[in-house]
Amino acid sequence: MPELVIIIKAVWDDEAKVWVATSENLPGLVTEADTIEQLYDKLAAMIPDLIDGEGMTDIPIHLMAEQSRKLRIAC
Repeated sequence: MPELVIIIKAVWDDEAKVWVATSENLPGLVTEADTIEQLYDKLAAMIPDLIDGEGMTDIPIHLMAEQSRKLRIAC
């Protein structure tokens, strides 16, 4: 069986002031948090519940965070 790698995309929602995380290869994974650290803690608690399986294993998680801002400069 191929190794499961969970790819999570976190995007900053400037209006709500939270990080929003989703994953295309783990259906049902949607959560938000004020900081990346809090987001990772929430993900660590959620992911085992979303994965069917028995026993213990190490699963690679790739958390990709994206934030866009405008920078005002003198021209």
